[in-house]
Amino acid sequence: MASLLEIYRCNLTSLSLNSLCSCRSRCPFPSSSSSKTLILTPPPYSNLNLRVFFDESSRRIVRLKRGISLNHHRIIKAVARAEPDRIDEGETKEEVDGPLMKDSASESQQKASQLRKRVVFGLGIGISVGGVVLAGGWVFTVVIAAAVFVGAREYFELVRSRGIATGMTPPPRYVSRVCSVICALMPILTLYFGNIDVSVTSAAFVVAMALLLQRENPRFAQLSSAMFGLFYCGYLPCFWVKLRCGLAAPALNTTLAGVGAAWPILLGGQTQWTVGLVATLISISSIIAADTCAFIGGKAFGRTPLTNISPKKTWEGTVAGLGGCIATSALLSKILCWPTSFLSAIALGVLNFFGSLFGDLTESMIKRDAGVKDSGSLIPGHGGILDRVDSYIFTGALVYSFVKTLLPLYGV
Repeated sequence: MASLLEIYRCNLTSLSLNSLCSCRSRCPFPSSSSSKTLILTPPPYSNLNLRVFFDESSRRIVRLKRGISLNHHRIIKAVARAEPDRIDEGETKEEVDGPLMKDSASESQQKASQLRKRVVFGLGIGISVGGVVLAGGWVFTVVIAAAVFVGAREYFELVRSRGIATGMTPPPRYVSRVCSVICALMPILTLYFGNIDVSVTSAAFVVAMALLLQRENPRFAQLSSAMFGLFYCGYLPCFWVKLRCGLAAPALNTTLAGVGAAWPILLGGQTQWTVGLVATLISISSIIAADTCAFIGGKAFGRTPLTNISPKKTWEGTVAGLGGCIATSALLSKILCWPTSFLSAIALGVLNFFGSLFGDLTESMIKRDAGVKDSGSLIPGHGGILDRVDSYIFTGALVYSFVKTLLPLYGV
């Protein structure tokens, strides 16, 4: 078994490895003659490979062999790996490898359990979201508002985390809570008034005044992080309400359209299938297909990293995700008879993909600066709300603008 010892920047005099080494043998470190000298004497039955990293721009690595002393005052890390050459008397190979095999089996079981949680909760979330989208109206808006509130709380907790807060001054807690409430009210105001611009401007003015008039010294970082929170967590999700509930033109051109003709009257009948409903279903389905195809393609063919922001993303996975997104958009447009132009369906798929990709990368950048893996732990196996909806934050605004502005008569 390998033991790992990390020695951070200090004046080294003497060090005992007994409490740090995981092997059964004793690895004595005799006292050095100087506080800047480190002498390593490995046991006779070990292979000791020592790599010492110096605090230099070149990050030069020096490998030390058995019994060599080192004199340098700028050591920042030393890594010692000791591997036994033989098995002690009375021990069998199974007894030595047994703990390793148990750890490997435990890790495999943990990964399998995590995968089951992701699948189960993912299916549950998908079915629930589908029902909410079909319901529309106040049901859809209230669910969006609840998700926005939780997402805003997660965002401001990330802003206050050690990774981000060490380089800036986060907003006070009362301002963060007020911003979360304002973000949750924005979708409701959007449904009620049909427009959110005045509400957002008023909310931004109130938050800015609260920050500028606080007792402590106001900082620009507080203002910028709060304003971005209102925009990212509150304003952008409102476009999903405008898309689903605002575009009420019928999307089915004929009474012979398959889905509309078979839809029960108790659930709204053919009039239920508006441009907003169909565009929302196509967008959400395309984003799910893009994420799934990107994951599968990246696992199977991924070799070239896409960006340092998210090291697991690859160009191969990105191309697979784009293909899956376009194919899903084109297929659903054929089934749901909207949009009537095939090129418009392809353009919608491309727009959905790039909106979801850059939404994902934006949240990854925030989490990377915060030094966390997940934005929260609300959803078992998935993380927080922002981890699940990051691909949708920008997409709603892009799709709404595309349908409202670029498609003649909303693509009907």
